[in-house]
Amino acid sequence: MPSHLHALCFDANDPLRLARFWAGVLGREVTDDSHDGITLLPSDGTGFRIRFLPTQEQKTGQNQMHFDLTSTSLDDQQEVVARALELGGRHIDIGQRPEEGHVVLADPEGNEFCVIEPGSDFLAGCGFIGALACDGSQDVGYFWSQALGWPLVWDQDQETAIQSPQGGTKVTWGGPPLLPKTGKNRLHFDLVPPAGSDQQAEADRLVSLGASRIDIGQGEVSWVVMADPDGHEFCVAPPR
Repeated sequence: MPSHLHALCFDANDPLRLARFWAGVLGREVTDDSHDGITLLPSDGTGFRIRFLPTQEQKTGQNQMHFDLTSTSLDDQQEVVARALELGGRHIDIGQRPEEGHVVLADPEGNEFCVIEPGSDFLAGCGFIGALACDGSQDVGYFWSQALGWPLVWDQDQETAIQSPQGGTKVTWGGPPLLPKTGKNRLHFDLVPPAGSDQQAEADRLVSLGASRIDIGQGEVSWVVMADPDGHEFCVAPPR
């Protein structure tokens, strides 16, 4: 069986502040984390944890991943935006056109996210976090489909998307042109192999799919640090 998407991790200069922001926006509870971070638990059976890990590095460049949050009406969209602004978010311009219906915001540490207008057929039924929108190639979409065992739900014009068989948030890749990578990504996946499986064997399987083992100065740790075919970092934890 493939690995489980255990968590999406944010590198944060102030993990508690950032966790409280996202807990307020998403309506999740903040919990302590035994691995020197702070975690928001999923609010349903289809979600993934969101972890906030301490870093001294400052954000540079646009993130390679961002949330697309859904809304049920124009009033609901405005309420989500207002809540995010009240909690410490801000409006940003990343080149979006005035006629586009989504609202582009940043959290208190500058991590971009969008609040999508109502009526999106693509995100219908995906929940509040409709998508984790990623900068990436078609090949990396194929890689993650095999890595997680999630079927492709979109594959057109070099754009791809996958979704858990249980539903929930889609993970999408926009295809070329790709953003330049500016150091280590501030968001990354934590994977956990199936119970009873071998961590190194799972890492070997991911290498066979196109991943690589990398060294980011992690030292002696219990997880394996890897990069997908586009060079985006992720971690494989020991089985739980």
